[in-house]
Amino acid sequence: MDYDDHALILPSEEYREVVETVSGSGMPIRDCLIRGIEMESTCDGGAFFGARAAGRNFRRLLEAHPTYIDPMSSLAGGYMVNFNSYRKGGWPKEHAPTHLHEGRNRYQLLGGIGASQHFCQDLGMGLSLGWDGIVQRIEKGKQSHPDRSEFFDALLDVVIGIQTWIQHHILEAKRMASNEANPQLRKNLMELANINERLQEAPAATFREACQWILWFQMTARMYNGSGSLGRLDLLLTPFYERDKAMGSISDEEAMLHIASLLARDTAYIQLGGPDEQGCDVTNKVSFLVLEAAHKLKIPVNVGVCVGRDLDSNLLRRGVEILLEDKLGSPKFLGTDRTIEGFVRNGYPLELARQRAYSGCHWSAIPGREYTMNDCVKISFGTVFDLALREMKDPSIENLWQGFEHHLREAVRCMADSLDFHLRHMHEVFPELVLDLLCHGPLDHGRDASDAFHGGVEFYNLCIDGCALATVADSFAAIEQRVVREGRLTWKDLIRNLDENWAGPKGEQVRLMMKHIPKFGSGGSLADDHAVRIAQLFTRIVKEQTPPAGCTLIPGIFSWANTLSIGKSLGATPNGRFAGDPISHGANPDPGFRHDGAPSALALAVASVQSGYGNASPMQIELSPSLCGNGNAVSNLCQLIRTHFELGGTQINMNLLDPETLRLAHENPSSYPNLIVRVTGFSAYFSSLSPEFRQLVVDRVLGAESSFS
Repeated sequence: MDYDDHALILPSEEYREVVETVSGSGMPIRDCLIRGIEMESTCDGGAFFGARAAGRNFRRLLEAHPTYIDPMSSLAGGYMVNFNSYRKGGWPKEHAPTHLHEGRNRYQLLGGIGASQHFCQDLGMGLSLGWDGIVQRIEKGKQSHPDRSEFFDALLDVVIGIQTWIQHHILEAKRMASNEANPQLRKNLMELANINERLQEAPAATFREACQWILWFQMTARMYNGSGSLGRLDLLLTPFYERDKAMGSISDEEAMLHIASLLARDTAYIQLGGPDEQGCDVTNKVSFLVLEAAHKLKIPVNVGVCVGRDLDSNLLRRGVEILLEDKLGSPKFLGTDRTIEGFVRNGYPLELARQRAYSGCHWSAIPGREYTMNDCVKISFGTVFDLALREMKDPSIENLWQGFEHHLREAVRCMADSLDFHLRHMHEVFPELVLDLLCHGPLDHGRDASDAFHGGVEFYNLCIDGCALATVADSFAAIEQRVVREGRLTWKDLIRNLDENWAGPKGEQVRLMMKHIPKFGSGGSLADDHAVRIAQLFTRIVKEQTPPAGCTLIPGIFSWANTLSIGKSLGATPNGRFAGDPISHGANPDPGFRHDGAPSALALAVASVQSGYGNASPMQIELSPSLCGNGNAVSNLCQLIRTHFELGGTQINMNLLDPETLRLAHENPSSYPNLIVRVTGFSAYFSSLSPEFRQLVVDRVLGAESSFS
């Protein structure tokens, strides 16, 4: 699977039903269902759409879901299936976006229609209300808006389903305790039963209860539609920690156990540190406890450490120490200064920008108040470039640029139209019922968070990511150098070689000639100039595009795991890439962009192509384990991180991977079951990735093999 490790647990055979499905990338996969659940359909073929059916069916799933209690864990629960596996069909015929197909197909656009859950709920609201408090809010909203009763009933179905699911765990914990001979485990099981009985009716009152409440919500959100946003966990847990500490009812070891039990059940996205609304650093003891809990677990986690001018440097240093010691690609690092400054450029006050929380692979959102669709919308610069190259009537670099700009504007316009369609209809198809529970607006007005045209939430800032940056920048540079300046190839011969996918010995010679030019990231090259120009052009076009009503469009450069799927639909490119090969990774230069693999050059290159409006364009950097033997390794890495962010960078993903170990693990993944890599914004067990994506990680690491050597 080429996505986050969700820590999903396989149901036992008595519950399990296995079905063959197709993933979003078109790959066949096997999905697990819970045997015997009948879903209510709303149309022929068994599909269901709308709030009423989604709420009722999800409640059915929660009420039938098996229990999972690990007597060694301080928290109860584990989830075993995905609700989307029960949904048949994408959009109903009456809402099918047929009028948008031509433009979307021409530019091979990804996302914009049907994407879900890429925004952040306000867990603080849930911790203060509790499940009964949420029910009261729903009933109050229904009384005030009787015309929206179907939506409120759907929300109520979700909460009743959650409470029933919890109740089953209470009974199971008591049953297990009665049969448990070990007194320590029996005590833990009874505590689990008692804690969850209190949480059925009242808000969380202790640190452990807060972790348990967050876990129930997080598992429910993940099961419903894959939501992995968690946000500022240290900020959420601090009041409970300080209260328990003052009462003498918790030790730091116990607090770490509760945090570890939470992290072990889901790889949610977590921010540590950062400023409050007034700009004061919130880093505290809990920030370090979360970091240490992840360090002790040594499993895939997605913890982001904030780095900034006025933030605690000790948190950065401890994060780097853990990264070097564990070699598991965690934590990642968040450049808060540039991200906040960028968001302000959209016209928002600084105090509001500081409220955004890191909540996904490369993105942030204001908890409970902002709908973003981050990381769901991708425009391939490669497809745009290919169209411009092939439609050019009078070949020249200037005309190629004009064609590229024309098609990029058209692609952005098509994407804006898709976003408009999504915001008009998504709430009628598959509303955000779980995240709606902890958003400001849906419980009061009966409007789904995706319903921008009726004000579901307060802010709508829609992400549009560009990708294949290095692929296209290097292609522009190869043409300018080999075709225009040196005259070693005609435009006609270039097109022929691309059409033939560099076939034959002569084609390979031409390919190598085009490939071996100074690339993006080499410093002061044609490709560097083209990369900056592409990034600036894309940013300007997105910001000039008229967005859907009441929305803001925010550009970024990020490919996620779509490097494979986008590459498969793209023909050969003038940078020497074969047809169907992966595109370049995010804002990074291609592997091997410099013989010395200089990390400073990489940091400068990625910083130079930031969009600058609050969406991150992360730097992915692969380090050699030999760095660990350097006595200055921690200080040097801290300085590299700070320098990249000072230059304009926004996020950093790091791996410490031995190339030879990675080669062996690629050949025989089952022999290396504990090898973890930071794939992109997420980390995962290497053996869980598809062979194609494993190869992509191997190529990336081998291309950086000389770095830090």
